[in-house]
Amino acid sequence: MTYLPASTRYDDMDYRTVGHSGLKLPAISLGLWHNFGNDKPLQTQRDIIRRAFDRGVTHFDLANNYGPPAGSAEENFGRILKEDFSRHRDEMIISSKAGWDMWEGPYGFGGSRKYLISSLDQSLKRLGVDYVDIFYHHRPDPDTPLDETLYALRDIVASGKALYVGISSYGAELTAEAAEFMAEEGCPLLIHQPSYSLVNRWVEEPGDDGESLLASAANNGLGVIAFSPLAQGLLTDRYLEGIPSGSRVTQGKSLSEGMLSEDNIGMVRRLNDIAQERGQSLAQMALAWVLREQGEYGVETVTSALIGASSVEQLDSNLDALGNIAFTTAELNAIDEIAHDAGVNIWASATSSKVREN
Repeated sequence: MTYLPASTRYDDMDYRTVGHSGLKLPAISLGLWHNFGNDKPLQTQRDIIRRAFDRGVTHFDLANNYGPPAGSAEENFGRILKEDFSRHRDEMIISSKAGWDMWEGPYGFGGSRKYLISSLDQSLKRLGVDYVDIFYHHRPDPDTPLDETLYALRDIVASGKALYVGISSYGAELTAEAAEFMAEEGCPLLIHQPSYSLVNRWVEEPGDDGESLLASAANNGLGVIAFSPLAQGLLTDRYLEGIPSGSRVTQGKSLSEGMLSEDNIGMVRRLNDIAQERGQSLAQMALAWVLREQGEYGVETVTSALIGASSVEQLDSNLDALGNIAFTTAELNAIDEIAHDAGVNIWASATSSKVREN
């Protein structure tokens, strides 16, 4: 059956300007990290993407290695794009990334010019598009000089293979350095994609120069799109009563059994009580919290939160978080008294790595 997008798709979504650019992203974007590989039915993927678009989600975030197997999420999204959304490509923001391991040998990971450009060429083929809207370096590479990585990003934009470029999991100081470099090259960085949640607040912590990542991004004109705002599923009702079968923990994915300590589960249950008082699920409150206004005049407010979805019902529930993203001071204080670092930032070592200098 031919897909016809809902005529009301732009009525209710909040679109936020990305940093100092003219681009806007939906407050909630759809990430295809999990649930869009060859281990999931294509029709389920199609249903989720259609529903997301019908509800105003215009941004779809991928990476070269999303699957499983690696690359299959881009292939599956490319097929759905061709069959359902070919007439709506200009209404969509499609992103991809490269940085983590993708193929064998010394050229299949990192931040070299060879890897980044080769990987993007492969992604474009899998997606069936001429360009992506945003291309990210997925993580700092300690074995590649920063300027080599950034020159590659600059040249990717110049080639027309990406409209904008961004970075992911860079620390505050490295973000500032990269942003200054790219501004001087006439190709400003658009956006930073860090992990960020109620129980993973490293982006708020001051770096060596006293500036947090959120402040560094704001001061350098970058937007921020938070990934893993639900802490790999910890900030949902899934684990309130134990570990269910079929969860990420049982599948050996990004949430390990060790992260489900009695202390963490007790914290999550208390946070759930606050969510219930707000008339929200825990996941909805966690998303609303990430999207709350931050910084003087709101300059450190997150642009968008990336969510995954394994079903249309889960997608709808998470998008409903946008119905209430305001918090009272009392609610924020109560959350801060309960929430603590849950040890879920599995990307911390990448952020803390030092890139090579020439």
